[in-house]
Amino acid sequence: MPQTLTISSPTLSVAIATTGAELMSLQDTAGREWLWQGDPASWARRAPMLFPVVGRCGGGGVRHEGRFYPMASGHGYAPTSDFAVLAADGSSCTLRLDPSEETRAHFPFDMRLDVAFSVAGTTLTQVATVTNVGPTVGVASVGFHPGFQWPLPPAADRPQTDHVVQFEKAETAPIRRIVASRLTVATFPNEIEVRTLRLRPDLFAADAMVFDRPASRSVWFGVPGLPGVRADFPDCPQLGLWMRPGARYLCIEPWQGYHCPEDFDGDVMDKPGMVRLEPGARYSRTMRMTIGAPQPA
Repeated sequence: MPQTLTISSPTLSVAIATTGAELMSLQDTAGREWLWQGDPASWARRAPMLFPVVGRCGGGGVRHEGRFYPMASGHGYAPTSDFAVLAADGSSCTLRLDPSEETRAHFPFDMRLDVAFSVAGTTLTQVATVTNVGPTVGVASVGFHPGFQWPLPPAADRPQTDHVVQFEKAETAPIRRIVASRLTVATFPNEIEVRTLRLRPDLFAADAMVFDRPASRSVWFGVPGLPGVRADFPDCPQLGLWMRPGARYLCIEPWQGYHCPEDFDGDVMDKPGMVRLEPGARYSRTMRMTIGAPQPA
């Protein structure tokens, strides 16, 4: 039965739903909520796990060896699936999604997803491990999708436009956009001033900003001079930033994989960003979220 687990440190309380292995709350000692709490008028989710694909695929599903596997929603079936609880204590928990007859109707490979959460101080670490438990070579992607309050709690009375995303390194590569649920082949200016992206809602009028080859593996989100959120993604090769104009959240999304490019209609085995796994093989991707982090120098 779906449930909500709570883990904590002396300085951070975290709630996690077993449906979707989804973060539901990130509260500091003052009781301030840093995670977006969902709103059906804009975006009802909070922080779903993306698996076994990241983004939408052409035609609303994937193809393999001449067969079509429908996937009605973007980002795979994990966001609406119920995970089993493998382990849980006061500061950590691990959830598991095994393949089933239901998942095989939407994806051709038997991939297991384990999501481990642990909290220490003001940092939540989330590790997603994908394992091929099937008898054949397969592929899978995985991604993180947390939405944060925008404005953040320390700047609740400040306009959204006072906030920035500061990158670990200078980002000079152009970005890509999502058009008609596909990743554009064309690139667009990234509007980053060396390391700083000055946020404004209209940046997302054309959907997400997709960094398909970011130099950074860490970003900071907040108002300069005030505590913010630091997001580290040491082994995720792609990054998305997203919100719906008019809403009050910002999603910081480290990915292994991305939407189908607009020029791709092939077998899912060849979809860019997918990781190929032999039977029994596995890989992991990590995201760390530090709440109340100072702005990096």
